[in-house]
Amino acid sequence: MRPRILPRPRDAALYARAQREGLSELQARVLAGRLAGYQGELSPLVSPSLRHLVHPAQLKDARKAAERIAQAVVDDEHIGILTDYDVDGITSHVVIRRTLVELFGVPEARLHSLIGHRIHDGYGISLPLVERTLALTPRPSLVITADCGSSDEPRIARLKADGIDVVVSDHHALPLEGPPTSAFATVNPTRDDCDYPDPTIAGCMVAWLVMSLARQVLIEWGVLAEATPKLSSWLSYVALGTVADCVSLGGSAANRAVVNHGLTLINRMDAACWRAMAERLGADSLPFDAETLGFQMGPRINARSRLDDPYAALHFMLAEEDHVARRYLEVLDQDNQSRKVIEAEMAEEARALALAVLAADECAIVVFLESGHPGVQGIVASRLVQAFGRPALVLTPAVAPGMLTGSGRSIDGLHLRDALQRTFELAPESLPRFGGHRGAAGVGVPVESLERFRAAFLKAVGEQLGDTELCPRIFTDGELAPEQLRLATLDELQRLGPYGREFDAPLFQGDFLVEALRPVGAEGNHLMLELAAGPVVYKAIWFRALTPGELPAFGVGESLRCAYKLNRNRWRGRESLQLMVEHAEMIKR
Repeated sequence: MRPRILPRPRDAALYARAQREGLSELQARVLAGRLAGYQGELSPLVSPSLRHLVHPAQLKDARKAAERIAQAVVDDEHIGILTDYDVDGITSHVVIRRTLVELFGVPEARLHSLIGHRIHDGYGISLPLVERTLALTPRPSLVITADCGSSDEPRIARLKADGIDVVVSDHHALPLEGPPTSAFATVNPTRDDCDYPDPTIAGCMVAWLVMSLARQVLIEWGVLAEATPKLSSWLSYVALGTVADCVSLGGSAANRAVVNHGLTLINRMDAACWRAMAERLGADSLPFDAETLGFQMGPRINARSRLDDPYAALHFMLAEEDHVARRYLEVLDQDNQSRKVIEAEMAEEARALALAVLAADECAIVVFLESGHPGVQGIVASRLVQAFGRPALVLTPAVAPGMLTGSGRSIDGLHLRDALQRTFELAPESLPRFGGHRGAAGVGVPVESLERFRAAFLKAVGEQLGDTELCPRIFTDGELAPEQLRLATLDELQRLGPYGREFDAPLFQGDFLVEALRPVGAEGNHLMLELAAGPVVYKAIWFRALTPGELPAFGVGESLRCAYKLNRNRWRGRESLQLMVEHAEMIKR
């Protein structure tokens, strides 16, 4: 199952069109390898701008939701903010809370933060969260959700029966029966009856649009002055949530615009959370880019909810003073280190179990880790996808007796949520609860139904994938000429950013001679390399090239075919080109 380094398929028509419209050959090559079949205008994608955002009124139920929120502001109601515990949920929470307090003038005392505990409560509007809401004194008369709620009709009905209106803002796929009928309003771009043109936006973006429309309503009613600031400043949080939730940065003008604009705001370092993170990562990390959000900030915020209650992450994002942000970031950092240890142990066990799947040539990996931590399932599933090139689902025991909980990750060509819907149709008793979207999903499975679930899931995945060849593949953007291995090429590529899911950072391939190598890192699992291409030698780093204690499979003087990214190495104010190796294989002469 060694990964294959392959050239990325390229849309020839888009490649030619991009060059006609002024992009360089290399930029056109990158674009054409990521947007196959794209027929729209290129400008909104290559020059992201907020002017490409569509008015929130086009979201079904958005006006109704905004008016209910506005009414709660006018009537001095107590308001609950109920969001998911991941980065998308936490950033949504910040957007809603800061808007209510700082723009709408709602006193903090009238707001209730309701964030579920991943392990004890589970995802969405869980029953424990409902009970917690009903126990509040005074009880909120309105609950605003974000990044959850679309599949929670029974719990919403319970809140409604007790006199609480629920406004759902979410982006997850709806159940077949449609939006929750007990909700006062359900704002979700994936609704069949929604006219909003982009169903890929993150939950934090849906929340931002709803609160923007609530501001407009309050101005129309004469409650707020027309000079009341817009919510543009909160797009820094939306950028973080969008990148960390792995929604599409491919053909989505909206997602590209908010991430691009949000990064500009973040790099002004106006908020304590950004300053604390920059201090932690060091001056060489600036300016932040989408990769910083996805691989540095996102994992730290997520780590908290994976291992403990998520409120430290919320307090970090809301901190007004640097010393407060630093204190909470220390907690997040410690959680992230603990998460890495747990992840490594679970990933090793999961890989061993996956070997039986490979031997049977099954189309998906379903593993049950009896002593696994439920907060790390999704990361381990991602590692299996990378290692074996097929969709993966990792299950661990749930808090509820007799139940398993699981997280899955998908591959190109498989809509994971649709596959789970089909699984439910085939064996409904084996899948009482599930949710998610194309690339990621969560499940609840009775212990006694595990094998029935596995069989139904494999059948559902097989129906979608058909004869698709399943193996780990590394697609590259081809080779770079010797004169292109320089910082100016990196600048040229960065002008196409931001990069993320479905618009991943450029990856190239090339043959090099190993001039020097040495293991580095606390566990010796990274490789520092000097790679020669002709007369020029390049510095390179290969992270996680080895397992702790392992020796490299190649030595000085041997030839490697590498898949690599270009990287700007900053050290004491000086910049140089560095190659970041993603995979390498020896070339047999």
